[in-house]
Amino acid sequence: MEDQDAAGHVRDITMVPEEAIRVVDPAVIAKLPPRTKVLRIAAHGASFWTRTARLDVERDGASETYFLKTSSGDLGKEMMSSEHRCMTRIRAVAPDVVPEVVAWGSYSGVPDVHFLLCEFRHMTGETPGPAALAGKIAELHRGSGGAGGSGSHRFGSDVPTFHGNVRVEHGWSESWEEYFARTTRRLFELEQASQGPNEEIKKMVTPFFEKVVPRLLRPLETDGRSIHPTLIHGDLWDGNAETDATTGLPIIFDAASFYAHNEYELGVWRQPWNKIGEAYRTEYHKRFPKSQPEEDCDDRNALYAVRVNVLDSILYRDDPNYRRMLITGMRELIDKFPGGFEDWEAMQRKGVVESA
Repeated sequence: MEDQDAAGHVRDITMVPEEAIRVVDPAVIAKLPPRTKVLRIAAHGASFWTRTARLDVERDGASETYFLKTSSGDLGKEMMSSEHRCMTRIRAVAPDVVPEVVAWGSYSGVPDVHFLLCEFRHMTGETPGPAALAGKIAELHRGSGGAGGSGSHRFGSDVPTFHGNVRVEHGWSESWEEYFARTTRRLFELEQASQGPNEEIKKMVTPFFEKVVPRLLRPLETDGRSIHPTLIHGDLWDGNAETDATTGLPIIFDAASFYAHNEYELGVWRQPWNKIGEAYRTEYHKRFPKSQPEEDCDDRNALYAVRVNVLDSILYRDDPNYRRMLITGMRELIDKFPGGFEDWEAMQRKGVVESA
């Protein structure tokens, strides 16, 4: 059986054998510091596509704890590699907002099982407050914008990321509009394969990409304006953010990072099901100004939320609600911007003439 179907889903990723978290594999032990003695391993947390565990060890008389995530299959291996890269990149910019990633690799004692090993953080189980979380995300974005590492002068990523078990290819683009249009078109193709053909969506795809996307994204990089590629978490809903029980500070995890317009991070904060919502967007923009044209900010957020809905519709193929939200979001933007970038450009010229 193949690892990925036509809609981009990872197949059989949940079929990680229980023994993967019953005994500590030699490959995991090899990644631990010298003189480390394993005390116990126990299942910890829940995941649809992986098995996770808490690993308690002792080194030089001191107790230490690690978090172990395991997956299976070729794409399961790619998931571990991708998350390792994403979390490492975030930690290089904002070391206190993500757990330290120790290593990733493949088991030697259990066939086709792969792992990610991180430091263990004790969590309160509570979503961080708006000011605290928005402040940390603004710090991450400020710290990485245009200077976040290799490739940060372009939009995208050199590694695929995963939305749940959906593989997302990025590649690189010099322009944010080009990146967004190219990759989102592909996601619409995957959505049709996942949910089945939908004529209403098919009819809206052309005005969406020919009118709405240029209208809302092209002004960001027009008339002397520019935006810097910024390292984002990529999937920051309330299930991927908690409060550290020791420090009281926000902790984020399960990153799907790439270099984007910083405001794209806030697209998932528009979703009605996300506890991280409007109050967080407000706090964020107190710390990170809205991009120009500022008056387009809320509509850009709605556009980014449409892409989140596409991803969720691919992922949750048995739930029609995500497709309904996708259709509603597309229709509202198409109805609001039928004239696209051309109308906006004409309005700018008119404004210049009237002010002369």
